[in-house]
Amino acid sequence: MHRSISFAPTLVAAALIASQGVAQSMDDLVAAAEADGRVTTIALPHTWCGYGDVIAGFKEMYPNIEVNELNPDAGSADELEAIRANMGNTGPQAPDVIDVGLAFGPAAQEEGLLQPYKVSTWDSIPDSAKDADGHWYGDYYGVMSFIVNLDLIDNVPTSFEDLLKPEYAGAVALAGDPRSSNQAILAVMAAGMARGAEPGTAAAEAGLEFFAELNAAGNFVPVIGKAGTLAQGTTPIVIQWDYNALSARDTLAGNPPVEIVVPSDAVLAGVYVQAISAYAPQPEAAKLWMEYLYSDEGQLGWLAGYCHPIRFNDLAERGVIPQEMMDALPPAESYAAAVFPTLDQVNSNRDAVVSGWDQVVGANVVE
Repeated sequence: MHRSISFAPTLVAAALIASQGVAQSMDDLVAAAEADGRVTTIALPHTWCGYGDVIAGFKEMYPNIEVNELNPDAGSADELEAIRANMGNTGPQAPDVIDVGLAFGPAAQEEGLLQPYKVSTWDSIPDSAKDADGHWYGDYYGVMSFIVNLDLIDNVPTSFEDLLKPEYAGAVALAGDPRSSNQAILAVMAAGMARGAEPGTAAAEAGLEFFAELNAAGNFVPVIGKAGTLAQGTTPIVIQWDYNALSARDTLAGNPPVEIVVPSDAVLAGVYVQAISAYAPQPEAAKLWMEYLYSDEGQLGWLAGYCHPIRFNDLAERGVIPQEMMDALPPAESYAAAVFPTLDQVNSNRDAVVSGWDQVVGANVVE
């Protein structure tokens, strides 16, 4: 399981409060958030980026604010749909905050689904990973990987092309529906990049062709891969972010033994972003939630869940990352060749994958 980290409230206060003026506004924000009484999240599995401990840390610091968790297994598209479906709803089914793939942040902004807010640590978030006006901002990133059940797979695949081999019949799955899940959508792009295509539409088209071949060969399993399906043997090989694979490894605790591989033919990095719904029923609690996530403590909570937080460089430069956290991460060389697609490339890939999956691959991915 994830290492449990507890933080004294005074440490977060120190991280958030830079001056007496900000201190007063933070006091006001906490009071307003407590008046809201709850913050509603969506699509935050406790094993994703250490969110279980992150949520627990927020609850411990702000015991008067309920964390209402909606649909932990939802995809990024589902999160935006939840905002659309609850625009006039102030009840518990309306999300206050979202955590979505990079392409979904600007799309939601363009649609008017987000409200701007700049956290106190705004200046330490790279400009390339945030909307200048604060509608969305990067939170963490990782690289695409394979997690392999060693009880069922004798020869561990080391590349996307390996997955086409007959020995992997009925073995390979995605960790989401590529018509709605950012993780799965970018796995398709990674497969296309493995065939030499440039990130974006070209990689999407090449990736769709790859999965069409994988499906035709009988190697693709149209079931959303999770730790449970991996252990049961339904999906012995799952393509997913490295931090989710590492979390699954901890959860499984050797039963079965697993190996995690960063494919040699494509090292794709993926950034996720946070945002506050324009229709948030609890906007002040949503702002306080963001302040916690982007404090040193919140960022280290994600790092404990194997995600590289967006403020990683700032944390490292100031020497606030415990060595045991650094030691638990994948080797630095796993990230050396990582490709960070541009926003335009991520957007064009998403559009091509979502619109083309049914026609090109024809596999209905289900729970």
